[in-house]
Amino acid sequence: MGDFWKDVKHALHLFFKSPGFTIAAVSALALGIGANTAIFTVVNSVLLKPLAYPDADRIVACELTGPQGSFPIASIPKFQIWQQQTSVFKDVGAYDFAGPGFNITGDRPELVHGIHVSEAWFRVFGAPVMLGRTFTPQEDAPNGGHVVVLSYGLWQRKFGGRADIIGKSLPLGNEPYTIIGVLGRDFVSDPDAEIWLPFQFEPNSTNQGHFFQAAAMLKPGVTVAQANAQMKLAWQQYLRTFPKANQQGGFGVEALRDSIIKDARKSLLVLLGAVGLVLLIACANVANLLLVRATGRRREFAIRSALGAKRLRIVRQLLTESVMLGVAGGVLGLILGFVGVRALLAISPAGLPRIGEDGSAIGMDWRVLCFTLAVAILTGILFGLFPAFSVSRTDLNSSLKDSSNRSGTSMRHGKARALLVISEVSLALVLLIGSALLIRTFVALHAVNPGFDGHNVLTMEMSLTGPRFEKTAGVAQLSHDGRQRLNAIPGVEDSAFTCCLPIQGQFGLPFTIVGKPVDPSKGPPGAGWMSASPDYYKLFRIPVLRGREFTDQDTAGAPGVALINEALAKQFFPKENPVGQQIVIGHTVGPEFEEPARQIVGVVANTHDGGLSRDPGPLMIVPDAQVTDGMTKLNAGIVPLRWVVRTQRDPRQLTQVITEQLRQASGGFSVSRVKLMEEVVSRSTSRESFNMMLLTIFGGVALVLAGIGIYGLMAYSVEQRTQEMGIRMALGADRGVIRKLVVWHGMRLALVGVVLGIGAAFGLTRFLASFLFGVKTWDPIVFVAVPLILTGVALLAVWLPATRASKLNPMVALRVE
Repeated sequence: MGDFWKDVKHALHLFFKSPGFTIAAVSALALGIGANTAIFTVVNSVLLKPLAYPDADRIVACELTGPQGSFPIASIPKFQIWQQQTSVFKDVGAYDFAGPGFNITGDRPELVHGIHVSEAWFRVFGAPVMLGRTFTPQEDAPNGGHVVVLSYGLWQRKFGGRADIIGKSLPLGNEPYTIIGVLGRDFVSDPDAEIWLPFQFEPNSTNQGHFFQAAAMLKPGVTVAQANAQMKLAWQQYLRTFPKANQQGGFGVEALRDSIIKDARKSLLVLLGAVGLVLLIACANVANLLLVRATGRRREFAIRSALGAKRLRIVRQLLTESVMLGVAGGVLGLILGFVGVRALLAISPAGLPRIGEDGSAIGMDWRVLCFTLAVAILTGILFGLFPAFSVSRTDLNSSLKDSSNRSGTSMRHGKARALLVISEVSLALVLLIGSALLIRTFVALHAVNPGFDGHNVLTMEMSLTGPRFEKTAGVAQLSHDGRQRLNAIPGVEDSAFTCCLPIQGQFGLPFTIVGKPVDPSKGPPGAGWMSASPDYYKLFRIPVLRGREFTDQDTAGAPGVALINEALAKQFFPKENPVGQQIVIGHTVGPEFEEPARQIVGVVANTHDGGLSRDPGPLMIVPDAQVTDGMTKLNAGIVPLRWVVRTQRDPRQLTQVITEQLRQASGGFSVSRVKLMEEVVSRSTSRESFNMMLLTIFGGVALVLAGIGIYGLMAYSVEQRTQEMGIRMALGADRGVIRKLVVWHGMRLALVGVVLGIGAAFGLTRFLASFLFGVKTWDPIVFVAVPLILTGVALLAVWLPATRASKLNPMVALRVE
């Protein structure tokens, strides 16, 4: 232990004695470790942190499977089948896809996040009850009454934490709901919610609409594989009950955390691998610095050896110094990484699950601290081990005879430093090529015409609850009144009302074309479905290619009409005009969706409703006044509806007056998620933007570190070869020859690194294939431009010491010892 503290004191003395070396080494390590810490904090929040539920490893998501993959969606009949699988499931609970928001009306109106759940949902997720109770099976049945459970936060904020709140009335959508319970302080639901209402499913429903999701608690000892085997049998039970269902589907389960994470795992692992390359480059840089520094200390080590110090003792001293540098870099890296990731997420929301709004759920915990400490220590050992063993093998006699550290350096040490520089260049090239491919993807995505004009368009959501909005007539009247109020506001150009926004996707429903037979083996085809008010397509400036858009005459009492998009027209009416033909929407799905045939009155241009990277799919649009009452009642309070407003100037300046007019039109309902349409489009590419930004930063750091590494090697080489160059110049070599000698020596290393990097990039960029759009993994522009840029940086890095070498005075150089 005494020797250890001696090593530490000696290392500190050397660090303070050489502040330039210490700052350079710690800075390089802080960049590398900080970048790794930043990414690991995200990986920790998304992939490693357990779900905040009791027995979270036994909670599974119930899914539908098919040729297109698996989807955590459910319909009432499917949910009822899953509830019957008691041999593997302890409980099965249903819940909304996302908190639509509920309007607390009365004296202090407020919009709060909330979800509908089945009574078993609280048991599946282990929700702790602080006051009262949760729903009974009777309250979760049709006509079970208006009851509500509150979150701890809402109970404190709205009711001051009063213990007598149980049994009191809470007005939601101007309807009284009885408060029956308050959940515990630390319970957090996903989706986020402050109030919970019962679904109250109709047990005999044949409604096949997928408007919610389900999760189950496995029985103790039951594995996911066993549950999936049982779900295969459940699918056969379902087909016997509903023989007309799509035969290509199936049931399955997946660990809830895996279901939430989905493709984010691959994205984060790629980023973690990329940031690991940055750390390796930083290690190579610091190893080069240590090797240079240790080479200059050969005489010191030789004297210590002559005095009896063993080789292991010298290695331990050097490793102590490198580990201390690693720990110092780790401390700074921890701060840099945490601040950096919060700044990045504030700029780009990333589109990742489990990180909260703008990364609010990301924080420091023991995993992040242990990871940073482990990386710092391992990094110190990694970059210190090679220089330590290399220098400790120095020949004692030759080192003691050296009168100066300028007498040259061994070929072995020169090769070691050259190898480190080659590694830096090749790793930097891999990162730069990856970032360039993602930059090209980002540019390609933003070059896609979304099919609509979102400039100066404001969007907002409204959750409609209460008897008034369980009928289409009430919703249609609100649409009409709200649009009239909005259009009367000075500065408003147009307004519309819809269930779904472009880019964000729509519902899916089957349809048949009147007069055209359906293949019984495949069933009716499917397409996207949405409702829209008049002027929706005019507002978004989406062209009507044939026929007309909806008008105010397309009311509930008028003949049923529909619009289709160009993709549906080309697929199902390739050689004929679809305008005037009839379609039947929602047949076989359930009585809530069934309706008479509708006449197609127009064909509208395609929009990228599933995201900019996906081709537009077939889409059917119906007037908001002609939605079936069953569909309206089903969606009431579950699916929020959207208002869109186009203004003549920045719509944010009119937000307050717009929301006030809508509050008056709806009878006191508030709006939520007020966003510019341009923000909606931007968020649809947030994952791509986040990946591109990070890899670009990593590539930039790698480029700088590689440039510094080349420069440092060549500057040291020039310093060590000063006498040699003086002799060459004395024998007649001009300054141009000296410059070319140094440049060629440095560029030869850089070019070897570039060639190796190109080979490695060809192999590694395949991991980016699923993240790319509009560009190939072997894109020739990238594979030509990036090596040229890196070669240019390398040339600049070697040109500076080469120029300094060419300006040496031969007489001065010859006298250098």
